[in-house]
Amino acid sequence: MRFNFVMVSGNAKTGPMPVTSTSKDSCPDSCPLKNNGCYASAGRLNILWTRLNDRGLTFRQLIKSIASIPLGRIWRHNQAGDLPGKNERIDAGALRAIVDANRGRRGFTYTHKPMTRENRRLVKEANAGGFTINLSADNLEEADALASLNVAPVVTVLNSDARENLATPAGRKVVICPAYTHNVQCVDCGLCQHAKRSVIVGFPAHGPSFKRVNDVVKGGAQ
Repeated sequence: MRFNFVMVSGNAKTGPMPVTSTSKDSCPDSCPLKNNGCYASAGRLNILWTRLNDRGLTFRQLIKSIASIPLGRIWRHNQAGDLPGKNERIDAGALRAIVDANRGRRGFTYTHKPMTRENRRLVKEANAGGFTINLSADNLEEADALASLNVAPVVTVLNSDARENLATPAGRKVVICPAYTHNVQCVDCGLCQHAKRSVIVGFPAHGPSFKRVNDVVKGGAQ
């Protein structure tokens, strides 16, 4: 795997905060958005993401970069890509190195890796260590299933026209990402960084392939 790190991102959604990306080989084949509407597979972000396969930072360089983030600063790991470890597996040693480098900082990320027993253990350990990992669902039913694991906070993709808070079939509250409802950037919001929050965060499908994502979302009721 290769990586990208910027101390001050130009990403309009995140705002001016430290941001990383991880090469495409980190993404699990089980993710229904892989090569099928993933927002990172289009535009300038996809150009950067594709280049990582050949010319990105090494893992050691990534860890040094994370450790250089000022203490107390919020930052996002992986505007593109997934947790370290090829395909479905999480690399335990690599994830622990990220957690250690994050000490005193407010890192957060998302994962589509399947929640096998080992992956659940590692994600729970990372969250307890101060590095927030959100479990990514692709519809409201899956959001309920992931939330019932009691491992980590949950986010979910929603239909592209979703703009009002809603509930899962089991009655869990879903809050639409404030970037869509109040034009707030991640650097000022921080909702996804709160590991012990009680709500699921919902992201309306977006990007050039939003119709494909809508089809994925239709796998569950909205």
